[in-house]
Amino acid sequence: MSETAVAVEPEERMVANNKIHFSKEVKQVIDKVLKTDDPMDAPDFNTVDYINQLFPNEQSLAGIDETIQKMQCEVSLIDDNIRSVVRGQTNTGQDGQLALCEAQKVISSLFSHIIDVKTRAERTEEMVKEITRDIKQLDCAKRNLTAAITTLNHLHMLVGGIDSLNKLIERRSYGEILNPLQAITEVNQHFQQFSDIEEIKNLSQSVDKIQVTLAQQITEDFKDAFSAKPSAQNQHRLGLNQLADACKVMSVLDPKVKKELLKWFIAQQLEEYTHLFHENQDIAWLDKIDKRYAWLKRHLLDFEDKYGPVFPLDWEVSERITVEFCRQTREQLAQIMAKRTNEIDVRLLLFAINKTQAFEQLLSKRFTGVTLGAQPTDKARVLNEPTTTDGPVGITVFHDQIGQCFKTHLDIYIRSIDRNLTELMDKFVEMSREPYKFAEAKTTVYPSSGDLFVFYKKCMVQCNQLSNEQPMYDLALVFKKYLREYASKVLEGSTPKLVPSTTSSSIGKSVSLLTRDMQNLSTAAGQVFHNFLKEGDTQRFARDDLVRICCVLTTGEYCLETVQQLEDKLKEKVTSAYVSKIDMSEEKDVFHRIISNCIQLLVQDLEAGCEASLQAMSKVQWQHINNVGDQSAFISSLCGNFKQTVPTIRDTLASSRKYFTQFCHRFVAAFIPKFINVLYRCKLTLSDGSNNVLGCEQLLLDTHSLKTALLELPSVGSSVNRKAPTSYTKVVVKDMTRAEMIIKVVMTPVQPPAHFTQQVLKLLPDITIAEYQKILDMKAVKRVDQLQLIDLFKHTASAAAVSGLIEPNTGEEESQGAEAVVATSGTTDDTETVAVPTETTTAASSTPKRAFIFSVGSFTGSADKNADGSSQTGIRKLENLLKKRFP
Repeated sequence: MSETAVAVEPEERMVANNKIHFSKEVKQVIDKVLKTDDPMDAPDFNTVDYINQLFPNEQSLAGIDETIQKMQCEVSLIDDNIRSVVRGQTNTGQDGQLALCEAQKVISSLFSHIIDVKTRAERTEEMVKEITRDIKQLDCAKRNLTAAITTLNHLHMLVGGIDSLNKLIERRSYGEILNPLQAITEVNQHFQQFSDIEEIKNLSQSVDKIQVTLAQQITEDFKDAFSAKPSAQNQHRLGLNQLADACKVMSVLDPKVKKELLKWFIAQQLEEYTHLFHENQDIAWLDKIDKRYAWLKRHLLDFEDKYGPVFPLDWEVSERITVEFCRQTREQLAQIMAKRTNEIDVRLLLFAINKTQAFEQLLSKRFTGVTLGAQPTDKARVLNEPTTTDGPVGITVFHDQIGQCFKTHLDIYIRSIDRNLTELMDKFVEMSREPYKFAEAKTTVYPSSGDLFVFYKKCMVQCNQLSNEQPMYDLALVFKKYLREYASKVLEGSTPKLVPSTTSSSIGKSVSLLTRDMQNLSTAAGQVFHNFLKEGDTQRFARDDLVRICCVLTTGEYCLETVQQLEDKLKEKVTSAYVSKIDMSEEKDVFHRIISNCIQLLVQDLEAGCEASLQAMSKVQWQHINNVGDQSAFISSLCGNFKQTVPTIRDTLASSRKYFTQFCHRFVAAFIPKFINVLYRCKLTLSDGSNNVLGCEQLLLDTHSLKTALLELPSVGSSVNRKAPTSYTKVVVKDMTRAEMIIKVVMTPVQPPAHFTQQVLKLLPDITIAEYQKILDMKAVKRVDQLQLIDLFKHTASAAAVSGLIEPNTGEEESQGAEAVVATSGTTDDTETVAVPTETTTAASSTPKRAFIFSVGSFTGSADKNADGSSQTGIRKLENLLKKRFP
């Protein structure tokens, strides 16, 4: 079999065995070209469905022969079409070969035509070059001849111009000199390329000599014209018209010549000013500084009236005189102020600065500032700038041209501000000592704070007009100083204070007694708690004092907000070099601290009003209550305290709602733990060891009533029932629910211990060992049984923690519990326990000595397992000491 047959055979098998599939795009093109409605041409044609469509029932089979005959005709027609197409493809190869040969013939003919055209173009180009060869030579000759004639004309002009200029210079005919001089100068520039020719070089030197001669002669003429006596060489002064022509000639000469002439002329114009305002003259001092500026105004008017037409406008002679005047004035004032610094006071300094600034603004409107390097558009910008209380928005053209000399003495102004603020602060302190009439003022913010910041604003605006560099930064430091003084002397000084109680001294005396004589341990502990009970009535603020504290708080809030605005404004005004140095975070912290202290005072006052009620709660014989009624008297007393104190605070802090909310948060954060500590001291167990259910239920009812009162605390006594903040509600519900759970745990029987421990962990999953022991004390569990229950609690809690039921207690909490066990002794039923107001509850003990030692020794073993070495060392020392004292 041949290779061709081998290559074709797999393709035939593929066509024979596989169905040909066209892509979607090909099918769409075929449908557009061959439009047909025949269902057989559909891509998803199904023969069975088509037959069922033709013969839907048995009756339709009667026409089957006709249908078969029709299809056979269609098949024959398709075969004929296929045959025609196949025959047509046979002749296609021959036709293509003929077309290819014809195309090759056409290409050969086209190539020959192109070669012919190219040859003709080359012959034409050669012919054109031959024709124009002579024309190019003539054109080059013409250019050379024109250049020679032009050069000869320039040379003639240069030679003739030099002679004529020399004659005009002798006659001082400056009006006739200008045009020839300009022409000769331009021609001389043209001949610079021929400077190697000796004759041309001599002519160029002659032109330079003429320019030098003109410069010297015009300068001398000006000096003669403006001097008191004419020189011997020139007895006749030039007129103003001749001087004007001389200035035009000077504009054509070297710019250095004009500069030297103007320098001499300006010095000559200001000579009178220099002598009149010499530093040894009385008129030169700052109090007569306006006379300097008046002199310049008069002099400029006289100058422009007399000599205005002499000088060209683009020379800006008036402006140059003004600039030099500013320079001399600045230097003279700097020298005289350096010598007479002691005579400068702030009033004189500000007078001189204000006069100077007004004069500089006048100059900026009068002149363009071109001689100072300003653009011509700057003047229009300055004139159109809006003005504010701070002065012009932009910098004027003549800004600080004279005023720069005052900046080194602005410390006098800053010291004056410091003195004024000192006097103002003394006035504010006197005002703060007077009773503040809140109803008449109709505001809780001290008026003195507003006066202080208004004074600050005026000083800042004034200082910005003087300088926004180092003096502005120094002013910011003064502001910081007196903000702190206002906070300490006015706000903190006017904050009401209570006379310190004797609690701390009593505790210190009792603790020293305990340390001095360990032998009387139980007596000293009893003395400590006896002092707590004998403190007497707690001191509280009067209503006016509470209003005063709230006013201090709102004033501190106002100052805090305004200090931030002051800092932003200072950073906006001061130059960029000092922006990072201005920081008033310390002052803001001071006002933050004042606000926090005021809130703490309000919280302490409200807490002080609750002390008597909490003491009454601890003294109730809960184990003897035999019926459950309405809320107890101490709850009513607490609610009465809330209704008496909170409305005053809320109404006064109406404009500072966020700080009233913070006050409520702080109060419940301090009061609820104190309430729970008192709750731990309540005895709910009968003499037979069983719980008094009625007492527990009454305590639970009181706790729920207190919870409701605390939830309504923000709106207590208000005609508008405003909902408490969600964060506050969550804290109250969480902490008071814990108190309720403690009571429910107390109501649970200790027996069986396993069930009791599980109930404790269920109701109080985050309970610590110290809190657990307090609950056992409430249930009057004996010390030996307590240790067993604590061990069981530890094992149960550990197992629950491992199983993921609750979070394990930290080592710190166990250490706290251990310290509570060490400091707490077993109590009998007739012994009352009074807790120190801290997290750890200590109790007086009437336990026998050896029982106390046993409890300590037993705990020491526990500490060895769960505490660190430092705790063990301290406990062992205490144990050894007690064993020595109590054999």
